[in-house]
Amino acid sequence: MKTARRRADDTIVDIPNSWWRDHLHVAVWLLVACVLVLFLRVGAEAVVPFVLSVLLFYALDPAVDALQRWRVPRAIGAALMLGVVLTGVAAVTFTLRDDVVKVIAELPEGLRRFGAALRTQGEPSTLDSLREATTAIDKTAADAAGASTAAKGVVRVQVEEPVFRTSDVLWSGSMGLAGLASRLPIVCFLAYFLLVADDLFKRKLVKHASSTLAGKKITVNVLDAIGSQIERFLLVQILTSCLVGVTTGLALWWLGLENAVVWGLAAGIFNSIPYFGPFIVTSGLTVVAFLQFGSFGITALIAGVALLITSLEGWALTPALMGRAAQMNRVAVFAGLLFWSWMWGIWGTLLAVPMMMVVKVICDHVEDFQPVADFLSE
Repeated sequence: MKTARRRADDTIVDIPNSWWRDHLHVAVWLLVACVLVLFLRVGAEAVVPFVLSVLLFYALDPAVDALQRWRVPRAIGAALMLGVVLTGVAAVTFTLRDDVVKVIAELPEGLRRFGAALRTQGEPSTLDSLREATTAIDKTAADAAGASTAAKGVVRVQVEEPVFRTSDVLWSGSMGLAGLASRLPIVCFLAYFLLVADDLFKRKLVKHASSTLAGKKITVNVLDAIGSQIERFLLVQILTSCLVGVTTGLALWWLGLENAVVWGLAAGIFNSIPYFGPFIVTSGLTVVAFLQFGSFGITALIAGVALLITSLEGWALTPALMGRAAQMNRVAVFAGLLFWSWMWGIWGTLLAVPMMMVVKVICDHVEDFQPVADFLSE
């Protein structure tokens, strides 16, 4: 059956019903995608802890499975592994808390001295000259207009833009940390229940996902692929982050930088953020290195060494360990980083890569989404 449509020249054009079905199919999926994005954006406070719990489950599930094979009850093994993780995080935080506070306190002074040193190097730059000329023009125009436009008895006021304060940034960061601390018990409890339940929800999802055997097989394949890729990604991420942190800390210690352990830890943590993470660490090292040594040469050396370590890891080691199936092209990774950062802020920046991997696995196994998977693939 076909649908008739009249053109401007009164010619009748027959449109197959399949055309309408295909476009309606696309429109429905676009509507579902928009609703999903709106839900993830609005419900970030509820969704992010759940995502963190799932990632923690995938990170600890192999160890809990190993304990279960050694006749350790799953409930005890899950509690034991969560206790090890929380104890390790608490021990590192307690040990390095003073050094971290010292580094944060030094950053504003280092940034001020670094900027002052840049301004005193050589002749004024073209940008500085242009800024001075623009300021002079604005002042002359304001003086000329002030005498003629100011009414008698009217007090002229000047509105100043709010000054950037490091304390505001730190307070914002501490509020983020406070929010994480308040949700940490929720994340741990949910991860514990997922570890104890193990494949229970997987079996229930397969049971109700489709009424056909083919649909159930696709669901099993998708869930298995998501689990294996996420576990592999977390294993590689932990390994490479530890390697980057230890290597960076040793290199900075050898170069004589103070608080090298803190900066090594920061390099390992921020290594999980593509592109922006190494840039943040390198920028911070530039400031504190100049504050300590007062030399552009040694500052450039320290920043270059840190950037070289993260670059070698990102361009050579991680792609070799992740495998071909899990690799995504760099445009897709960068676009996903921007999208998830817009969705969830700093948490979106940290969770962008695993979320993109989940999307890619689903698209790889669902026929309608395979063009999306092709765009994401390397």
